[in-house]
Amino acid sequence: MKILAIDSSSMVASIAVVEDDLLIAEYTTNHGRTHSQTLLPMIDEITKTIELDLETLDAVAIAGGPGSYTGLRIGSATAKGLALSLDIPIINVPTMDALAYNLFSSSYIVCPIMDARRKQVYTGVYKFNGTEMETIKPQCIMLVEDLIEELNSLDEPVMFLGDGVKAYNDIIGSQMDVEYHFAPASMNRAKASSLASLGRKYLEHGQVETAAEHKPEYLMLSQAERELKEKQAQNK
Repeated sequence: MKILAIDSSSMVASIAVVEDDLLIAEYTTNHGRTHSQTLLPMIDEITKTIELDLETLDAVAIAGGPGSYTGLRIGSATAKGLALSLDIPIINVPTMDALAYNLFSSSYIVCPIMDARRKQVYTGVYKFNGTEMETIKPQCIMLVEDLIEELNSLDEPVMFLGDGVKAYNDIIGSQMDVEYHFAPASMNRAKASSLASLGRKYLEHGQVETAAEHKPEYLMLSQAERELKEKQAQNK
């Protein structure tokens, strides 16, 4: 099975091509440029470098959210366009699941966190039983203090990763009662190779969707939608 994986759910843009258990190529940047500037050129560059015939792809894996609204929309549109033109399925992998899979087979509780602003994080809680990832808490949005309280109640060492670590480092340090660590640079941001590896499991179990069916999972209204809702409430 040959999978092209796309993760544009955060500031990181990451593309990978995986065939069965072999990572053929991966291209990841975290340099502040918009995904509209980087994503398609990255895909073009990686396909040229490895001389990839897109017609040989079996599926496109996408980090389906939550995350950056703009990033998710760009990634979704790219995946839908490829899947439609190649007549292949989309593998919609939850962003937090894909991020947690960076720490494959870890002995720690794995907790990815992405900054959702206003002291909120996109998160999920996971644990590996050997090579199988167990979801303790499905991805959601919650206050970082509430997340820390839940993690403390598990009474097991925790490994954090994701851009929320930098945003909430001080809160984590002052409120965590159990042993905790932060993943190193090689593992602490989105990696399309992890997305593709987890996506392969989805594909093997038939957990796919068509281009028409695919849509991002935001978990929260956009800022413009929130402001409109607040304005409407004030005018009542």
